[in-house]
Amino acid sequence: MITRFAPSPTGPLHLGHAYSALLAQDMATAKGGEFLLRIEDIDRTRVRPEWEAQIFEDLHWLGLSWSQPVMRQSDRLGRYSEKLDWLWAGHHVFACTCSRSDVLDALAAPQEGTDVPTGPDCVIYPGTCRRNQAKSFDDPAPAKLALRLLMSSAVAQTRFSFHETGHGPNGETGLIEFTAEDAIREIGDIVLARRDLGTSYHLSVVVDDAAQHITHVVRGEDLFEVTKIHVILQRLMGLPTPIYHHHRLIRDDAGKRLAKRDDARAISKYRAEGASPEDVRQMVGL
Repeated sequence: MITRFAPSPTGPLHLGHAYSALLAQDMATAKGGEFLLRIEDIDRTRVRPEWEAQIFEDLHWLGLSWSQPVMRQSDRLGRYSEKLDWLWAGHHVFACTCSRSDVLDALAAPQEGTDVPTGPDCVIYPGTCRRNQAKSFDDPAPAKLALRLLMSSAVAQTRFSFHETGHGPNGETGLIEFTAEDAIREIGDIVLARRDLGTSYHLSVVVDDAAQHITHVVRGEDLFEVTKIHVILQRLMGLPTPIYHHHRLIRDDAGKRLAKRDDARAISKYRAEGASPEDVRQMVGL
């Protein structure tokens, strides 16, 4: 078993991060496996070196250890670009010039007064730019434009599934199945490369999990529906699908999911106030 913890250095780690990281290492240790750390720092406008340093400090204090070297997504932009070029040449992605307001306007115009359709990756794209595809195999992917997955091409009328050993937000567990029609209707043409990043969370995490040979992905139940996107990309690019273990979320006293801006639950704050790593384990129910 190989698990991983993959934080973004955009703020302090909180109790929810502690739970996910500890659970991932506990699961790997119980099976005599390996625990890895990956720094997801593709959004260079938001990451800060002091937050990355804090990640290492907090995780070491919690008693976590991991194999070296640590993978950083900022070092792998060339690999993501290679995958995008392959997808572009295969007519699986298209260039999109729409702004968020363009998308919302297109969705609202013909059906004023109805709810905007949303999926696990925000609103479901109406297809405005689908004609902007490669003209030939040698036609390079355009730079500085968003690239969207052409979902109808990606799924190719196939059934999909993954194994869930934890649970989704509604208790989903075991063999999770969905169809191509489900993906087209409920997910749509998601962004695989933002114009300002050259990649996206979905593309990067799928490519990196395969590169690190991750066998079990441990993460919060809020990402359960997103897993369908990742399974589709794995199938499309010929990558293995890990086993997924989605876990409960750590919430505040009002029942709200913790966020990085919630400094009151930051691991460093508890440490500064004299808490021990065992205290943190008890706080999160481990």
